[in-house]
Amino acid sequence: MDTGSQSWHPLIQLPWTYLRRAPVAVLLAVSILLIITAVFLLYTLLVIAAPIPRESRPGEKAFRTVLRNGKVSGPKQLPCWIDRWKAAKQLTFSEPTIPGHAPRPKIDDAELLLSVVVPAYNEEKRLGVMLDEAVSFLRSKSDGSAGWSKSTEAVQGWEILVVSDGSTDKTEDKAIAFARERGLIEDQGAETKDGSSGTYGRGCLRVISLEHNRGKGGAVVHGMRHVRGQYIVFADADGASQFSDIAGLLKACQAAEDEHGRAVAIGSRAHLVGSEVVVKRSMLRNFLMHSFHLLLWILTPPATASIKDTQCGFKLFSRASLPDIVPFMHSEGWIFDVEMLMLAESARVPMVEVPIGWKEVPGSKLNVVWASLGMAWGLAVLRCAWALGVYKRK
Repeated sequence: MDTGSQSWHPLIQLPWTYLRRAPVAVLLAVSILLIITAVFLLYTLLVIAAPIPRESRPGEKAFRTVLRNGKVSGPKQLPCWIDRWKAAKQLTFSEPTIPGHAPRPKIDDAELLLSVVVPAYNEEKRLGVMLDEAVSFLRSKSDGSAGWSKSTEAVQGWEILVVSDGSTDKTEDKAIAFARERGLIEDQGAETKDGSSGTYGRGCLRVISLEHNRGKGGAVVHGMRHVRGQYIVFADADGASQFSDIAGLLKACQAAEDEHGRAVAIGSRAHLVGSEVVVKRSMLRNFLMHSFHLLLWILTPPATASIKDTQCGFKLFSRASLPDIVPFMHSEGWIFDVEMLMLAESARVPMVEVPIGWKEVPGSKLNVVWASLGMAWGLAVLRCAWALGVYKRK
């Protein structure tokens, strides 16, 4: 052992000997070079790790629906407000303007009052319950009165966009069958099968099919690119959120709107912490939940960090807020909610958290441990990518 120590001793001491004899200027230069190299390597790894959403394929920009004769339509072209908004934005930047006074490109006017985006991946067993609750509530508001803070005469009606995220079961058939059964026909302005009419009584259901699974975030954002509503809500297909609480979201959103009509209302389950719904969860699940909240508080900017429940799948947006959020989305996984809120905060879009009813629904395909680890990694990459300029508002 002594022989080994003596043989290694000169090798260990030799670098230190050179370091002690090296000029300070050389040591400083080498240190700076090493730091720059390390930063470059870390930035390169971040660029590689940062998700880049894929472009929508031609077939994904179409929808199927039920016609007045009860038949299912062939693929119809979806409206796409974001394409026209990007063109208007490009034109705005190409024209000379007074510095600091460039006009804001406007999003297309709404055609309906409300758009409901429902991301669905192999949800044939749970989708019907959620759709039934949503349609029943929306039709109950056919007089446009109770439960809504103010009426909107300029636009009427509603739509549900079921975005099938590469489903391999009968999710799409289930949605079409439901639309036919409930008389959710495509013809706007016609009365529904049960004879209801008015601001909220007229509605339709459109089914959008993604060729391959993109993730919940990818499905939600894809749907939000093609909405026609003055207000847009996305809701999980499992029906865990109490859909009637959309009334509270709408009230809060309208009350929070800024001079541009922008606002986001965030459904929150934070008030349920300590209740039977949460207490019944496993210790592991509650531990992961609190750990993720701590990570959010550390990594996200102040307004986003102050939100008690960022992951609830029930959020409502005013139409005017979409151009500040949707065009700049990158995350297509479970962490997409946080990116939406960070983008809203950076654009100074008002955000308000609203308590909602919620329940556990059996049949979840989520692996809690792996999903939590993935979300933690996704959040770290997302925050670094925006902070270090890998992602930019272009």
